[in-house]
Amino acid sequence: MLIARSDADFTLGAASILRVEESAFDVLDPFELYPHASEQQMAADLDWLAPRFYDPRSRRLVLAFQGFVLRSAGVTILIDTCVGDCKERRRASFHRQQWGWLGRLRAAGIAPESVDYVVCTHFHVDHVGWNTRLQEGRWVPSFPRARYLFPREELAYWTGPAGQRALERTGDYLADSVTPILEHGLADLVSPDHRINAEVRLRPAPGHTPGSVLVELDSAGERALFLGDVLHTLLQVRYPDWSTRFCTDPDQARGTRLALLEEAARTGTIVVPNHFVSPTLGRIERDRSGYTYRYAGAPAPVFPAAGAR
Repeated sequence: MLIARSDADFTLGAASILRVEESAFDVLDPFELYPHASEQQMAADLDWLAPRFYDPRSRRLVLAFQGFVLRSAGVTILIDTCVGDCKERRRASFHRQQWGWLGRLRAAGIAPESVDYVVCTHFHVDHVGWNTRLQEGRWVPSFPRARYLFPREELAYWTGPAGQRALERTGDYLADSVTPILEHGLADLVSPDHRINAEVRLRPAPGHTPGSVLVELDSAGERALFLGDVLHTLLQVRYPDWSTRFCTDPDQARGTRLALLEEAARTGTIVVPNHFVSPTLGRIERDRSGYTYRYAGAPAPVFPAAGAR
């Protein structure tokens, strides 16, 4: 049973999940993110999208950028590390920001020195930023006692020719957010099914990037999946065939997403999509025409009844 102490603090089985938001704002044009989207589909969905998930004035989707602290079997695991402060970025909304996310972690009772593991579900710019912080002009690890678990295939892709070409769009964020971790000897290169402890393991989720992983929690008979970017927004629950423009293999990403949706709906697993706005955690449910999403503690799914589609 999922117990919500607040919209950011949850208990599941014998484990706890803390959601620590860096930002949430109208950031992406839906047609930039989803090449298969149409004006007609967006207009038809405005009744539930706006204003919580889509800002009609800016015509942009609202996404959250956040990390998750999972405390399980005596260890503290940080899943994904957002955009970061003071970073040189080509996207203006990420460039040289001052989010103060480490301060929010401390305010929530998580000292950086207390983190045992950092998991990056994949190496996109908004999932690795707080791996490091700026100290006296140098990028140093933000979590100095942690082992950073980097999927081996993910690192190989981004440091190889295809990944280097992909970085031309965003700038080389690996230089300030991944390479320093390697240089400080804090990285463990792991397989996509790596087990952290008796309750927590990684699972391969390729397609968005070649080495993307999920984090699976199985605690006292309760189960959760931290999805990374298998789902970016609720539109991909509504339209599961939509892969993003940022997927390295859109067809593979689609297959991963469809399998995940089927599994989550069948098992009632709690899912934790990285970019869904507060309270983020929820369940995938079936209806007559596909899938819906029910936020944790919400009395009804987000989407309208099947007959209204």
